[in-house]
Amino acid sequence: MVKDGCMQCGKALTYNEVGAYKKFVNRGSTQFLCKACLAGKLDVTVEDIDRKIEQFKAQGCTLFV
Repeated sequence: MVKDGCMQCGKALTYNEVGAYKKFVNRGSTQFLCKACLAGKLDVTVEDIDRKIEQFKAQGCTLFV
């Protein structure tokens, strides 16, 4: 878990949630959104984000575990 949590709802963040925010929004960011808040911002579903995370992991992207 990441110490500082989601900047919108305060939920504790996982490594993959931080990676998703960096991949989809801003690689240099120091504040992040959880998957639910990120999905709302990007107007997609949480399942869409999960599918993309799995796709990027399979490609060897080091932002995800």
